[in-house]
Amino acid sequence: MATEIQTQVDVKTVAVIGAAGKMGQRVSDNLVDSDFRVLFSEASPKGQELIRGLGRELTESKDAAAEADVVILAVPDVVLGKVSEELVPLMKPGTIVLTLDPAAAYAGLLFAREDIHYACAHPCHPSVFLERTTKEEWQDTFGGIAAPQEVVAAYEGEDAARQELAESVIRVMYAPVVDVHWVTVKQLAVLEPTLVETIACMVGALLTEALHETVHTVGVPEKAARAMLLGHTQVALANTLKGSNPFSDACLIAMDYGRESIVREDWKKVFEDEELDKVITRMLKIKEIKR
Repeated sequence: MATEIQTQVDVKTVAVIGAAGKMGQRVSDNLVDSDFRVLFSEASPKGQELIRGLGRELTESKDAAAEADVVILAVPDVVLGKVSEELVPLMKPGTIVLTLDPAAAYAGLLFAREDIHYACAHPCHPSVFLERTTKEEWQDTFGGIAAPQEVVAAYEGEDAARQELAESVIRVMYAPVVDVHWVTVKQLAVLEPTLVETIACMVGALLTEALHETVHTVGVPEKAARAMLLGHTQVALANTLKGSNPFSDACLIAMDYGRESIVREDWKKVFEDEELDKVITRMLKIKEIKR
């Protein structure tokens, strides 16, 4: 009996605030069958109906925040400040507030309490170079279902036990996870949005626009253009990021022409602090970053 009681005491409670959202559903799906006791909270009536349809019991967000050891705020960045202002004062000392994007934390929008621990964890998504062996892994391009991925997380506290608890939750909610890399909040903000949204996602959108121009303006058959682009995108990434094969001399000349024609000479300014502040204020629809 003593062992059973001790086991029950050791079980940590995790609350998912915004459990019916896109990310809320994803992390909930992985947490529901974990060793954690999970509380699901959702504000919208439609979202509540969805949660009930999944056979999950709903808990009022204030009650969940007051009871949980780890509170995952799976809500849009633009409302994180308001939601944290409402819920953080209700939390018990030592609670971990876990956000999924660094923007609000970097901007200083989260309600602050000295006895509360703040962490942020963002999935890297399955690598383009991931060795996939099953149909389920190939279908899981986002991660969190079958394809292994890495996670970058930020925690600037000094409590090793709280960081360890946060990582144990992170590994479950983004599973299967290869590794969790710990950085500062600012470093995570440089990764997301600057490196992956401002640059990588923009380049992906540019490739789609280029495909459209090739097909609809130049008149190249779409199947031929798409096949050429997708195959060469794989080669371009392998050559530049892994150094698998050198580009031909002619290709290097064309690449230089592309850089001269498309890329601004001062593009690296996006890594400056002022530019990071600028993009995050746009994303959060706020006037300034709070320090």
